[in-house]
Amino acid sequence: MFRLRHTVIPIALVAALLGVGVTAAQAADPLLSRNKPATASSVETSSYSADKAFDGSTSTRWASREGHDPEWIQVDLGAVSAVSRIKLVWEAAYAKKYQFDVSNDGTNWTRIYTTTAGNGGTDDLTGLTGAGRYVRVTGTQRGTSYGYSLHEVEVYGTPGGPGPSPSPSVSPSASPSSSPSPSPTASPGGSFVVAAAGDIAEQCTASTSSCQHPKTAQVVAGMNPKFVITMGDNQYDDARLSDFRAYYDTTWGAFKAKTKPAPGNHETYDPAGFEVGYKGYFGAIAFPQGKSYYSYDEGNWHFLALDSNLFDNAAQLAWLKADLAANSKGCVAAYWHHPLFSSGDHGNDPVSKPVWDTLYTAGTDLILNGHDHHYERFGPQSPTAQSDPKGPVEILGGMGGANPYPIVNVQPNSLKRITGKFGVLKLTFSDNAFSSQLIGVDNSVLDTSPTYTCH
Repeated sequence: MFRLRHTVIPIALVAALLGVGVTAAQAADPLLSRNKPATASSVETSSYSADKAFDGSTSTRWASREGHDPEWIQVDLGAVSAVSRIKLVWEAAYAKKYQFDVSNDGTNWTRIYTTTAGNGGTDDLTGLTGAGRYVRVTGTQRGTSYGYSLHEVEVYGTPGGPGPSPSPSVSPSASPSSSPSPSPTASPGGSFVVAAAGDIAEQCTASTSSCQHPKTAQVVAGMNPKFVITMGDNQYDDARLSDFRAYYDTTWGAFKAKTKPAPGNHETYDPAGFEVGYKGYFGAIAFPQGKSYYSYDEGNWHFLALDSNLFDNAAQLAWLKADLAANSKGCVAAYWHHPLFSSGDHGNDPVSKPVWDTLYTAGTDLILNGHDHHYERFGPQSPTAQSDPKGPVEILGGMGGANPYPIVNVQPNSLKRITGKFGVLKLTFSDNAFSSQLIGVDNSVLDTSPTYTCH
């Protein structure tokens, strides 16, 4: 009897002997995209959000709106990676023509594959050559009268690599505005995505086409964020408990369990009292430390949710100083309602100046606000509006659903301003850096920030 002793048979040879076709890339390259943050150009409903195409289950799916070309879905791999294989598992609504693009920054894209002969089913494309942190699948011609729908998108390859050269000619999203040169890409070890907005739920529902908070809620669903930040005025007009239940809860309430809210001025308008509406709805979620201001950690980040209705309260400022002194994390982000700097209708609010002073001294990296109903991104600055690389970046994200306000008086260090549109901030945090995008209700990228390294 012939016996093999101490013989190692290569996996490809075993596959060949068994009649199974396995390429070298399939055998060697790991799956990179499973459960990674995903976005899409549109979703048919929140049940078919982008993350469903990366969850490892063929019983779920992403679906775009019907009857429209082009549409895309993309995944953030968390680090620049060499991409060698992409597998698509189509639902009945497939693409006849589609393409793959990769990007280091989510803005400038390089094409690595295109086809005009898609026929649905499962497409397993191997031998691809390209590298990037972001991978996008774009359908340019539908194979049916519906939209595009994918049960699964699987991206294989190896982390690391030089990444593609920018190719603005194939960029499918908005270009970043003029801004400081990006800092070096951060370590992806603790990367996570957060959705953020302020000024959200008007007293309307999805049955009214002009109602915006159902649409911004769909944007959040498409992001599948680690958690959700709100920067005040969560519910209009008087933030009564009955209004929270009738409006906010029907849309943004889907993320209530992972929402970390801050109150705005409208939360104080409830005739029954601040704690009846706002606290009655959010409960311990909004008061985890017994106050309407609190802190928490995620990865190497320390987050501060503040109550700007109480910025004249010495107790909150004393708590803030003590909390920052005890912080052991390398990066700090803070958020509240009333911005110190704003080019909008309300303008600069000096009530925030003492808090800014404290945060600046502590080396805070990012500040998020609402109140003015527009989007605005500032460069790093001091509390006296001097451009300062040691200062925090302020982003005003008051476009969660309330009627927009005009830009009135452009402030120093304001790098990007958008009004008349609605959307959600997509914030990407890593162990030592952060970046942001503004995602519109049509899932277009309206603005992209540089990547800033923590102080």
